[in-house]
Amino acid sequence: MLTQVTLYNDLRNKVRFFVERLSLGATLNRIGRKLALSLTDILTLGLFKQTAQITTKKKLWVVMEPSCSYKTLVVNLNRFAPLALQILCLILKQHCAHAHIVKHIDSTDIPVCTNRKASHHQTMRLLADWGKTGKGWFYGLKLHLIADLDGRLLAVRFTSGNADDRSVVLDLAQDINGIFVGDAGYLSADLGKQFYREYERILLTKTRSNMKKLATQLDAWLYSTRMRIELNFRNLKCFFGFLTSLPRSVSGYLANYTYSILAYLWG
Repeated sequence: MLTQVTLYNDLRNKVRFFVERLSLGATLNRIGRKLALSLTDILTLGLFKQTAQITTKKKLWVVMEPSCSYKTLVVNLNRFAPLALQILCLILKQHCAHAHIVKHIDSTDIPVCTNRKASHHQTMRLLADWGKTGKGWFYGLKLHLIADLDGRLLAVRFTSGNADDRSVVLDLAQDINGIFVGDAGYLSADLGKQFYREYERILLTKTRSNMKKLATQLDAWLYSTRMRIELNFRNLKCFFGFLTSLPRSVSGYLANYTYSILAYLWG
């Protein structure tokens, strides 16, 4: 219990710093009933749930015993997730300013339910779609990431499950320069030309098995580092509760993803 208290207090100090520096409290409606929990406590509880691997908001309410009803807790966690997203975007921007020249780009599947329940799933039906990875078919979204060689996240983008990875590259890396390394899913002569900026950035992709292309020792080394981005996906899914099928609203799903990524950055 002491460890959880220490973890909560550490998260709360970080949240309070950003709430004060970004003046997030100014976004609150000054008319009407006062919030049962402070903005700092709401955001901290959302991050604590993901960091402590608490599976449900109900369990979070039971464990933490906040001075509000369970319904109020759920509504506030979802309502103020966009403020957590502001903090996340600021941290990503800071990472970009100090990023390693070598970057990795990749995507991963985000199932919103099991395949068996996909035909009856309603909550995310306007955003989710069928997609396929090396592991097989899934119904949900995709998370696209750019991370540098040191593992720092630089950019994040969500798309439907059937989105082509190449379609988001230019927007995702719009303000980021360096040597980008991707798998064969990003292979495209047109994309390589559009992406290229002389002396600023280049996109290197692994060739398919049926293609003949000579690779230099530098190319081989860069390709060998690409798997490091998979650690970000693994950590998000295994240790920060990124995957879920429990929310009953679109805002609930998006809040879970936002709190999970922000908690991972501070983990």
